Parts: sequence; C-alpha cells; structure tokens
Amino acid sequence: MAKTKAINIALQGGGSHGAFTWGVLDRILEDGRLTIEGVSGTSAGAMNAVALADGWAHNGAEGARAKLHDFWRAVGRTGQFSPVQRSPWDRFFGNWSIENGFGFNLFEQISRVFSPYEFNPFNLNPLRDVIEKEIDFDRVKACPKLKLFISATNVETGRLRVFSQSELNADVVMASACLPYIFQAVEIDGEPYWDGGYGGNPALYPFFYSSESEDVLLVQINPIERRGTPKTAREISERIDEITFNAALLREFRSIAFVNSLIDAGRLQHGDYRHIRMHRIDADEALAGLSSSSKINAEWAFLEYLRDLGRAAAEDWLDEHSDAVGEHATLDLTGELAPEMHIGFKAKKPGRRVSDFLLQRKKPMGAARRA
Repeated sequence: MAKTKAINIALQGGGSHGAFTWGVLDRILEDGRLTIEGVSGTSAGAMNAVALADGWAHNGAEGARAKLHDFWRAVGRTGQFSPVQRSPWDRFFGNWSIENGFGFNLFEQISRVFSPYEFNPFNLNPLRDVIEKEIDFDRVKACPKLKLFISATNVETGRLRVFSQSELNADVVMASACLPYIFQAVEIDGEPYWDGGYGGNPALYPFFYSSESEDVLLVQINPIERRGTPKTAREISERIDEITFNAALLREFRSIAFVNSLIDAGRLQHGDYRHIRMHRIDADEALAGLSSSSKINAEWAFLEYLRDLGRAAAEDWLDEHSDAVGEHATLDLTGELAPEMHIGFKAKKPGRRVSDFLLQRKKPMGAARRA
C-alpha cells in the first residue's frame, strides 16, 4: 500500500453550503491517500472541523465520517422546524433557494430595521443546541492526530483571533459563525466576537508555524470572481458579502505568493521560511445555480444533495491532483491574484463527476442567481 501524504485543510464558511465541505471531507477520509495534519475553519468550516476532530478522536477516519454525518443530520432535523422554508412553488420546481418564501422575506425585512438584540432579546439559537448536543469538546481538545484552528473576529478591535485546539468550546464555534445581522455577538473572556469570515475565511497562516506539511488544500465555497454587475439590492448585498469574506484570503494568497517567489529566486532560505504548496477544491461549478438565500436552507434533502456534490468534486480533485501533494502546487496564486494578466494561468476545466452529477439530476438545481 502506498504511503499516505500529509496535508492541511482550510475550510471556508457558507451556512448550509458547508454541507458541500462535508462531502469533500467524507470522500478524502474514505479515499485514504491523504492524511490530514491540520484543519483551519471559519463559520460552517469551524463546525465541520470540530465534528471531524470529535469523530476522529473516537474512531479514526471512520469515526470522523460518522460524526460529520450525524452532525449534519442533526442540522437537518432542526431545519424542519425553521420558519424560513421554501415556498410550495419552489418545492414543486426543485428550486433549493428560499428567497420566495414568506418567512425569508419577513425575516429579511425585520433584520433591516431591528438588530438581533431587539428581535431576539433572549438570544435563541437552535444551532447552538445542535453544537452542544453533537460535539464532545473534551474529545476535540484531546484529539492527538489533528491540529485545529478556529477563527473569529473581535468586534471592538476588528482583529482576527485564531483559537487553538485547547481553547475550543461551543462559544468559540458559535462566535466563528456569528453573522451580526442575525445573531448577537458571542462573548469570550469578556470580548465580543463576530463571524471569523471578516478577518480570515479561513485563516491560513496558523499552518505555517504549527504544521510540518507545506501543502494546504482550500475548500472554497464563496467564489472570488463572479461575472456581471449585480443590479438588485439583494444581488448587490450578496456580492458585497462575497468580496468582504474573500478579502482576507486574497491577502494571504499575496503573502504566500510573495514568499514563495523570494524562495524560488534564492533571496530567502527554504527552511527558514515555508514554501507553501496551495491546492483548492471549489464549489463554483456545483453551486453556480444557487442564490445566497439557500445558505440558510437546512432541509435534509438539500444537505444530502450538497454532500454528494462535495464528494464528486473531491473525487475529481483526487484523481487529477493527489499525486501533486508533497511535490508541487496545483493552485496558481499568480493567476488568482492577477487573472487579467493571464500570467501562468490555465483555465479551469469543469470537474467531470460534478458535471455528470448535475446533468443526471432530474429536477433543476435551483433558480439562477442572476441571468
């Protein structure tokens, strides 16, 4: 049997779209060619990270797969009682987005006028109940095989805080997923925190100091590039969120590309500095037809659908790029940072299994975000 290769995995946030990441992790764990050394997660990525560690501490890779399934199944059960649901029309046509539902539109209007301190004074959050019930944080902290890093943004300073494994608890995970228009800030050690995506989605730099592997696999849910100018208020707001949540990631891309170029030019000594090999599995093709509203659709059928898309995307990536781990990067950071210059940039080919999965689906995937 071939020797496994170590890799670090960085998990973006994206609400229910984090079930795509569940599928990616499930396929990587099942495949067995890669050993996960460290995980950095934000928001839904943080939830996937702690579920992975909890299950791994209990029963290795199979335990991690089982715990990820159980966690998202619990999310799906909770979603059954959400007042924000798809409209009957959307259900009939197989549209996973919920922006046409009465509950979503009512909540959207309320959140524009009232803060979560006003419309939810008791700070009720069913997701916290799922986290506290499903995740054993004592096991997470004691998991010897993984290094975990969870990000949240300090409300008062605007700075990113990366919580280490020994600091993790339900408050940290909820802080990492705290969208300020929906939830009250989470206080930790007397400091208020919001979603980690504002400062790092996800943070990559902890790997540079804490992991032996120089390979980082980014599971990216939020697209960096989206063609077309948004015209409606909702489209503008959605695109602003995407740009905001990717800004910190792009800064880290620039830092990695800069240090790598200096090492390659012999101006920095490899060993004193890390030469990071970046890889990526993205959801651009898989989620292209979904609006942002589907991020709060927690129906079990939708979560299973996203999981299967994630598994297909991971299968495509493993077939094409797993041999490159430990050898060379498969994500061209130069092309990501300056695509208009086309410096060393190769157009991405659609994943075969993802394309097949979308074509085989009988019902439409969802209403297009915009024409």
